[in-house]
This record gives sequence, structure tokens and C-alpha cells, in this order.
Amino acid sequence: MDENRGILIAEDESLVAEMIQGMLEEQGHRVVGVAVDGNQAVSMATTLRPDAVLMDIHMPGCDGLEAARRIAETCPAPVVVLTAFETPEMVDRASEAGVGAYLTKPPNARELERALTIAKARFHDLMELRRINHQLTEALAAVRQLSGLLPICSNCKRIRDSQGAWQELEAYIHRCSGAEFTHGICPDCSRDLYPDYTRAGPQ
Repeated sequence: MDENRGILIAEDESLVAEMIQGMLEEQGHRVVGVAVDGNQAVSMATTLRPDAVLMDIHMPGCDGLEAARRIAETCPAPVVVLTAFETPEMVDRASEAGVGAYLTKPPNARELERALTIAKARFHDLMELRRINHQLTEALAAVRQLSGLLPICSNCKRIRDSQGAWQELEAYIHRCSGAEFTHGICPDCSRDLYPDYTRAGPQ
């Protein structure tokens, strides 16, 4: 059972909506609202942030697939569509709209629970994929910042960034790649800075 939120029903036929609500409540789900058209479904999904949406396809104003697409873009949530007729074209359109599962009317309790489970699992996978893609995009952007020609001062070795600001080399590389620096001294610099020690060698 979802403890904090619940399920939004979008169905313009009141008897069907009542039947579905009864099934959901018998299974331990909480119904947070009932929308009677697609526009209202989008508005309520935006406000209520439900755990899932049961969406009829044929509704006045904005149909269920268009409403599902708008929900996926503005307030993502698992969507199960309800349809009287299942066709390959409808399945393809539902998938393109971001629908996670579908049911033919009238659904039974077992099919309803299964569809919700599938839709939530697919939604979770989609959100994880988006998160990984976002991380990869950020990593690629950082790599691109470190590629190509970098304006560097020949005297102080500071680097000019894309906004025109000059930064210490260590700070620039750390910001772009996350690398941390440790400091030491190379043999050539050691000879220049400490010639007496270098010639004599360690005692």
C-alpha cells in the first residue's frame, strides 16, 4: 500500500470510475482523486503528484494519450491506460506517450494490480535511466572542457576559462574533472632550487 500518496483515476464515465475506485480500495490502495477529462487529469497530477495514474483513453477535451504525454513531460508518474479496444497502433501510441501498461475494459482486480505493478516498475527503470544519462551528460561536458586548446599564461600558468576569468591551474582542473592534487617536487626543480643538497646527495 502507498503510505504517502495514492492513485489518480481519469475516467469520464462515473460508473466505471466508481468500479475502479472500489477495486483499488479493496486492494489497499488510496484514491487521491477522480478526473473527468484529460486536462483535469494533467492538472490534478501536477498538484497531487500521485504514485500512479489510471487513464481512460477516450475522454473529452484532451484524450488520455495526450494527457499521459503531458504528465510525462511536466510531472512524471506511472500511467496505466484503460481502453475498450486493444490494437497494435494504440499500443505503439501509448508507448510513445510514456505509458507503462494498459488494460482493456472492464478490468478485473487481478489485472488491475498487475498493470499497476508493471507500470511502476517501468517508471522506476525510466527514471533511473534518465538519472544515469544526466550523469553521463555532465561527465561528457567536463571532459569536453578539458579537451581542445586551453589559453594558459606563459608566466604564471593560470588558465582562462570560457567566461574569460583566469584561474589557478589546480582549481580549473579540479572544477572540470574533480581531480585532487598532492604536491611534491620533480628532480629538475630539485636541482635548481637545492643545488647544494643535490650535488652532495643525502647524507
